[in-house]
Amino acid sequence: MKIFDEIESEVQSYARSFPRVFNKAQGEYLYDEDGNQYLDFLAGAGTLNYGHNNPVFKEKLLDYIHSDGITHGLDLHTKAKGEFLETFNEKILKPRGLDYMIQFTGPTGTNAVEAALKLARNVTGRENIIAFTNGFHGVSLGALAATGNSHHRGAAGVSLSGTSRMPYDGYLGDDIDTTAYLDKVLSDSSSGIDKPAAVIVETVQGEGGINVASFDWLKNLQAVCRQHDVLLIVDDIQAGCGRTGNYFSFEEAGIYPDMVTMSKSLAGYGLPFAVVMFKPKLDQWKPGEHNGTFRGNNFAFVTAKAAIDHYWSDDTFSKEVKRKGDYIATRLASIIDRFGEGNFTSRGRGMFQGISCVNGDLAGKITHNAFQQGLIIETSGADDQVVKFLCPLITSDENLKKGLDIVEQAIKEVCAKEDSIPEEFDYFEVEQKAG
Repeated sequence: MKIFDEIESEVQSYARSFPRVFNKAQGEYLYDEDGNQYLDFLAGAGTLNYGHNNPVFKEKLLDYIHSDGITHGLDLHTKAKGEFLETFNEKILKPRGLDYMIQFTGPTGTNAVEAALKLARNVTGRENIIAFTNGFHGVSLGALAATGNSHHRGAAGVSLSGTSRMPYDGYLGDDIDTTAYLDKVLSDSSSGIDKPAAVIVETVQGEGGINVASFDWLKNLQAVCRQHDVLLIVDDIQAGCGRTGNYFSFEEAGIYPDMVTMSKSLAGYGLPFAVVMFKPKLDQWKPGEHNGTFRGNNFAFVTAKAAIDHYWSDDTFSKEVKRKGDYIATRLASIIDRFGEGNFTSRGRGMFQGISCVNGDLAGKITHNAFQQGLIIETSGADDQVVKFLCPLITSDENLKKGLDIVEQAIKEVCAKEDSIPEEFDYFEVEQKAG
């Protein structure tokens, strides 16, 4: 359609990587207007953990619409909101021993981050926020100040202040615990780092390149925060809602953050929805002190409740995600074993994994080749060097294998053109080995 070239802003990005007009979606598939089918390993950048047009959620949503349920409610009490809160509390928070108040923010992840940072500053009376190298927290100015990516920061148009950057786990090498450095600068009055209101961290950095914090590092980080009376904020916007295998990405580390931000797959259906959760003692807002016109998306309350009821009433779904994550890890290890030669490494946790390439050009060629074979998959990282797997968590075993086969074949073809692997490479040998 010419209209996209005529009046849509140049800021568009995904449309450049996947230049098709899409008009239908179901489960793990997207379809363009010509009827071509694509396996979706992008899933709304992690927004569609339960797939496109999940039939369970769709039925609940249509019933709600047909009954003239509230669509927009500001922060009014509605039946849909109340039922979501009850379900979230009974099936998500209480079984995990978590006691949080829930604030409905504006509809996107960056809104949740802005609210968390603002509340942390109000509660503590301090301004500085500690953020980490390669972190990504959104592109509104407060969240952008905590974001490391120079491409996004450069578009701000103003200086980004109020944050200090610390090295993430592994940034200085596997043998250096960077939380010790954080402890040191917070203990030294001459370090030049003002005592912060909070530390904000992703347990797995998605946009930063699938960098994974170890459980020990996360525990140490929490200990440092508590020692220095600093709030710990976990940004679970992309890593949460089951992406790593548990509902919250921090569960296995055994930590209890002071605040948690969530969005993306929280609504389950791709509907805008974001929250910040915080310990009751931090609920020091004055009425209306932080608000937003679209903080009451009742359609999202309906589908979010349906997602929890259907997938998180017991641990069956969690176990399936972990099983599929193990399969992805095994396949990636096999691919790296055959094609490695200094060009590739694998990384990630659960169904949040990726292949790090020697440079962004190679990764881009691989994802482009995969798209030609019917797979939508993106890159991430400082130089877009990581091929990032974000397939829906409900992806069937057959389609999970199919997608990995496509990536493997794409790597083979791209590397063959660049003389990175011998021409006599036997693709089927690798497939058989991956099993």
